[in-house]
Amino acid sequence: MNKPNPVTLYSDGCALNNPGPGGWASILVYQGVEKEIVGGEPHSTNNRAEMMAVITGLQALKRPCRVHIVSDSQYVIKGMTEWLPGWVRRGWQNAAGEPVKNRELWEKLAAVVALHEVSWEWVKGHAGHPYNERCDQLAKAHAEVFKLRAAQERS
Repeated sequence: MNKPNPVTLYSDGCALNNPGPGGWASILVYQGVEKEIVGGEPHSTNNRAEMMAVITGLQALKRPCRVHIVSDSQYVIKGMTEWLPGWVRRGWQNAAGEPVKNRELWEKLAAVVALHEVSWEWVKGHAGHPYNERCDQLAKAHAEVFKLRAAQERS
């Protein structure tokens, strides 16, 4: 893998009224160039949206890279760096012996992470980090689109 320079992936997700309309966003930064990726769905949870932000950001990369992922989601970061091996070892059961929530997304995230050389960084949400705040704004705006559509369908 030829990975001379790291890509930084900033991500955030939200679900209005959790669960509710969901939105996610990631910003890829490579050598000063930024690319925004947004998405959403009519019904999501905060955790699902946080995962989708990272998944879609990584899927936007055209080749294997060194990627530094910056997220305010301890769920995503701890899931990938601490919990995943135990879940797999226990047949996708959590420590309490219950099925792991969002298994299909964890499997998808693990597969796309495996294509790259990934490092993780947690940042406190809503604490003024410029890229985290921008991802938050984009994710909420996209969730609002689905909220509006649902309201229009009801009327």
